[in-house]
Amino acid sequence: MTTREYIREADENLLHTYNRYSIVLEKGEGVYLYDTDGNRYLDFAAGIAVFAFGYNNKSYNEALKEQIDKIIHTSNLYYNIPAADAAKKLTRLSGLDRVFFTNSGTEAIEGAIKTARKYAYDKDGHTDHEIIAMEHSFHGRSMGALSVTGNAKYREAFQPLIGGVKFAEFNDLESVKSLVTDKTCAIILEPVQGEGGIYPASPEFITGVRKICDEKDILLIFDEIQCGMGRTGTMFAHEAYGVKPDILTLAKALGCGIPVGAFLTTEKAAALVPGDHGTTYGGNPLAAAAVNRVLELFETTDILDHVHQVSGYLEQQLDMLAAEVDCVKSHRGKGLMQGIILNRPAGDVVTKAMERGLLVITAGSNVLRLVPPLIITKQHVDEMIEKLKAALSD
Repeated sequence: MTTREYIREADENLLHTYNRYSIVLEKGEGVYLYDTDGNRYLDFAAGIAVFAFGYNNKSYNEALKEQIDKIIHTSNLYYNIPAADAAKKLTRLSGLDRVFFTNSGTEAIEGAIKTARKYAYDKDGHTDHEIIAMEHSFHGRSMGALSVTGNAKYREAFQPLIGGVKFAEFNDLESVKSLVTDKTCAIILEPVQGEGGIYPASPEFITGVRKICDEKDILLIFDEIQCGMGRTGTMFAHEAYGVKPDILTLAKALGCGIPVGAFLTTEKAAALVPGDHGTTYGGNPLAAAAVNRVLELFETTDILDHVHQVSGYLEQQLDMLAAEVDCVKSHRGKGLMQGIILNRPAGDVVTKAMERGLLVITAGSNVLRLVPPLIITKQHVDEMIEKLKAALSD
């Protein structure tokens, strides 16, 4: 089949919820992707911050192949070895106490919301508790996750959503304080907002919110689905702030391509008991084998040091880009999660970059998002800058 035939067939059968670009990706190697016409693309999107260790990583592939030959699925009616091992690794690395494996980041958010509400219910027996979320946040598109997503255009058509959610201004501690009541059971935020435009939280904001939660016995939920797993230069983004959450949500690079997410809790916050929550596929042996190998790669390679080094170089090059190219205003972000702020629509630039063999994505109408595999080198940064300059000049 030709590329055009693949696209036509997909458009005839798939629900049209995505405006896909007109390429059909077939294979990947390292930080490059190849389409069915043989074109090569330098990938600075990584499947939306998923492929931390790049494509066709032999160690990762072998772990999955070995597990497929053993057992893929058992359900959570039984124990399985990979899930037990992965949970042990995650609790040790995170400093949190309990793990629930899900199939996606959105499901991890659902579990975090339920955990916070059950924690509050166990304290006072009431069901009228409130959650404070942030404006311009993004937590997913299911009904619960959508309810705490701070973008009205995503929520509008699906009202009524779950109640008791208030939205504070990100990085504005007084805005948060003004919304806290005796009914507040949780505050949820991304240490680095992703879809909302690549906005890192300020240290004062993070520590201030943690203090409010400690004083009021409110659970603090960090959504690190996109910004966690080494992307900002530490294993988890919140580590750079010296602040620990009560609940942490993960996905994307947790499985490096296998659909898996998780929410982790402290022992204090682990309010869910048998019957409160469940999943058929979550934490099955294949998904857990992927998590195990990903966590092993983080521990046995120098990837976090590498992120520090290459992200510093990336930021230098982005500074130079902003100084040289008129339509580039500035950039912001942490580590290998960077946003380039333009004075023009970013969507047009994404298309032009793709035509020149570079994959980037947007984070809002005028922000280009760079979330490449963590294994990129300075040479890849140079190649990206060259291709991006050409796209911007168009």
